[in-house]
Amino acid sequence: MADIVPADKDRRKLRACMLCSLVKSFDQFRRDGCENCEDVLNMKDDSDRVMDCTSPTFEGGIYAVQVVGKLPMDIQEQLLDKGIKYYPRDGTALD
Repeated sequence: MADIVPADKDRRKLRACMLCSLVKSFDQFRRDGCENCEDVLNMKDDSDRVMDCTSPTFEGGIYAVQVVGKLPMDIQEQLLDKGIKYYPRDGTALD
C-alpha cells in the first residue's frame, strides 16, 4: 500500500487518469501504468502517454471527483475502436 499512496511531500505532484480518475504520481503512472485502464491507455514506460492521459488538475483527495482536461482525439478514437465510450471527467459530458 505504501507504493500506491504517495507520501505527503509528493501529493502536490499527483495526477489523475482522464479515463477512470485514478490518482497517482507521474512516476507511478510511468512505472506501473493505470491499474484500471492500462490495457487501453498503455501508459506504462511512456512519459508522453502519461502526460496525454493524466491531468495534474483535479478536485478530490486520493481519488478525483473531477479531472480537468480531455483525452486527445486519437486516444478517444482508439477507445471507440475497442468499444469503450469515453466520458470526459471535467463535467462537460452529458449522460
